Amino acid sequence: MRDLVEYIARALVDDPSQVSVEEVMGQKATVYKLKVASRDIGKVIGKDGRTARSIRAVLSAAAAKAHKRAVLEIVE
Repeated sequence: MRDLVEYIARALVDDPSQVSVEEVMGQKATVYKLKVASRDIGKVIGKDGRTARSIRAVLSAAAAKAHKRAVLEIVE
């Protein structure tokens, strides 16, 4: 799932080399922390957060299929 988030983020931003995803395992869920270049943060969040919401929906669907729980955090 880490690769999925990274793949989607790299497709959205202007500088794909600055994309990194950190995976933090928790008791109830896995948290994926997405970091992008400061000038690309708007492209990942999108207008009114629509793009971020869509990425979270895809991540949640993939996690549900694997019988897990995943959360996406976008770190500035």
